[in-house]
Amino acid sequence: MILRPASLSDIPALAELGRSSFCAKFEHLYDEGDLQPFLQQVYSIEGVTGDFNEPNFIYRLAEDETGLIGYCKIAIESGYAEHSDARKPMGLYQLYTAPDRTGQGIGAALTDWALGEARERGCDAVQLSVYSENFGAQKFYQRYGFAKIADIEFWVGKQCDHEFLFELRLD
Repeated sequence: MILRPASLSDIPALAELGRSSFCAKFEHLYDEGDLQPFLQQVYSIEGVTGDFNEPNFIYRLAEDETGLIGYCKIAIESGYAEHSDARKPMGLYQLYTAPDRTGQGIGAALTDWALGEARERGCDAVQLSVYSENFGAQKFYQRYGFAKIADIEFWVGKQCDHEFLFELRLD
């Protein structure tokens, strides 16, 4: 497995992996009328291109001989800063692996990269949101030392999901 920065040519693969990972885990929670517009907004080529071109976001890809197997998207400046007294929090916005590749160390490698990036940029915290019933993800982040600091909302169409905002303070 190698980790590398994303390029414009990676956008179709990022859109596909983001969509397939999100759907594999959460599709059953939503009505089609809410889900499809959300997927189009976030995981279409246009949606990913918009984020890719946003200077606050950085994508890191995980690949092996089969192609793209995971990625993470960080926000240099977290959109959740108001929930914390951290001076300079970074956001970990998406951490996805191919649905059939979970548990193979891909997420850990990407998380390690993200934490290293936060430290290099002088951030004092990393923040992320996690679905309140995604217990596997919560355990994964807690192993890194992330802890819940707030209850937040995540909207998919007209449906509001209860999420937890987790934060890891960096030394």
